[in-house]
Amino acid sequence: MSLQIIVNGLATGSVYALIATGFSLIFNVLKFSNFSHGALMTLSAFCGYFVAAQRGLGLIPTILVAVVTGALVALAGEFIAFRRITLNNTSPVYFFVSSITLGTMFEGIVTVKVGANFYNYPQFFQNSTIKFGSVVISTSDLLMFFCSVVTLLILAYILQKTRQGRGLRSVSFDRDTASLMGINVTRTIQFTFIVSGALAGLAGVFLGINYTLYPTLGSLVVKGFIASVIGGLGSLTGAIIGAVLLGFVETILISLVGSGYTPVFTFLLMLVFLLVRPSGIAGSNVQEKA
Repeated sequence: MSLQIIVNGLATGSVYALIATGFSLIFNVLKFSNFSHGALMTLSAFCGYFVAAQRGLGLIPTILVAVVTGALVALAGEFIAFRRITLNNTSPVYFFVSSITLGTMFEGIVTVKVGANFYNYPQFFQNSTIKFGSVVISTSDLLMFFCSVVTLLILAYILQKTRQGRGLRSVSFDRDTASLMGINVTRTIQFTFIVSGALAGLAGVFLGINYTLYPTLGSLVVKGFIASVIGGLGSLTGAIIGAVLLGFVETILISLVGSGYTPVFTFLLMLVFLLVRPSGIAGSNVQEKA
């Protein structure tokens, strides 16, 4: 494996890790796969794009706009689509239905605004690549990797060392018991959606910078889902491991068989994990309710 492939795999895996972590956070707390996460990522990325294109702002303000948009829209989505289901202890299948509906609404809003066109973020960097010997690193890839690592480290600290993080872990383990112990379950769920939405906004900006923006960009949430399956649904650590592994596998496959066949092998990899080790690499025992 060449050093160039390792670098590209780490860069790809880092943004997949943001998607997978945001996806897994919701799964941990409410035990359902939130497929509106991808459309939220697209909506946030476009908000960042319009600010950058129309106001001429730099990368940091663009990221902040996307992150704040993702957090606020996710919070609104929790209130509109999931709050009543949670409070009434309705069948969990309605979470799935609501997430699909919410995601369709987000995607529809984006499509009405931008149509079916493709958009590119402004050029934020004077030098688009950095060369180290024979290895060429995209400046955006380097920044994406750095921001992902820092963000995930901060998230790990919050979950392990803060009162809000301990509350989130308690609610993810047993919502009813956590409520009896004095934890405000509703606020904890709100906090989870805010964090998940912020991660979606950050991932959306970097996907837009590295690739292009289009209304169905949110379909890349499937990558986060695959990474979560490989790592173990319900495990945040497993989601990160699965995302990095997926990034490496995709980079290697692209160099071997081309980008056209890579998705086929990616889904085959997920199926192999489901057959051989359904609990994933991290061996999580959390299962989605239906």
